Amino acid sequence: MKYAIIGTGAVGGYYGGRLAHAGNEVHFLLHSDYDYVHEHGLQVDSCDGSFHLDAPNIYHTTADMPKVDVVIVALKTTRNHMLKELLPPLLHPETLVLLIQNGIGPEPILQQQFPNLYLAAGLAFICSAKTEPGRVNHQCYGSINIGNYSCKNQQIVDRLIQDFTEAGIKAASIEYHEARWKKAVWNMPFNGMTVVMNAQTNQLLANPATMQLIRRQMMEVIGAAQALGVKGLDESFADRMIEMTLSMTPYSPSMKLDYDFHRPMEIDYLYSNAIAEAHRAGYAMPCLEMLEAQLRFLQEK
Repeated sequence: MKYAIIGTGAVGGYYGGRLAHAGNEVHFLLHSDYDYVHEHGLQVDSCDGSFHLDAPNIYHTTADMPKVDVVIVALKTTRNHMLKELLPPLLHPETLVLLIQNGIGPEPILQQQFPNLYLAAGLAFICSAKTEPGRVNHQCYGSINIGNYSCKNQQIVDRLIQDFTEAGIKAASIEYHEARWKKAVWNMPFNGMTVVMNAQTNQLLANPATMQLIRRQMMEVIGAAQALGVKGLDESFADRMIEMTLSMTPYSPSMKLDYDFHRPMEIDYLYSNAIAEAHRAGYAMPCLEMLEAQLRFLQEK
């Protein structure tokens, strides 16, 4: 299949780079580091084996890119308003758009703008950063769950998973709502807490008080998911997420990096949408509502 990457950052650069390195046709949309990558190529430093793309297919605008079979959107949700203009040049009638994005609700919102679009959610469990032009630093993990939201041809999703797998990426198909809420169990506590506590993941778990708070927040997410009828989430999943985080490299999640570099934080999709959905199901998330308020204060400040 032919791929396009919108958002060639820490996540899009890694997954798109892996696909291209494995021999797939991949087209990358670049902005600030276009000139650098044009001259030097794209470097992926990875715990699973580093590699370099000497001459990737790169573009300033999607208007110059070909139509593709899969568009991987790895933009921050704060930039989703751009998709109305970015997507159309890339689409044919059965193009699948995979949103590798944080939070709850990006698919139904985009579906309203493109009613016939094939959509899927990509929930990446990865520690990756891009802090300089043309270089992705993949520190650990890297698996991805794919939740089919509205793709009428499951074979496209299956082929995507096959291409990921053959590129050395652990990928699996999972029910859409379960995929989104499983990722939220990690995202909602750690993204916000690293910002308000000015700490990395390992520091939060090294302190008994903040570890207890992290676990309580995870249980709020699990409780909300259960109230909404999501299957496959219970207390043991919170324990697994904590164990996974204890074993990984000390990490600053994307929201912490956004705050440190004075960029808008993904508060709406990571917090507000999830809290609102839980309230509609009659479930309150008091710890995470407080965290959302703290983040909004810091954003405005």
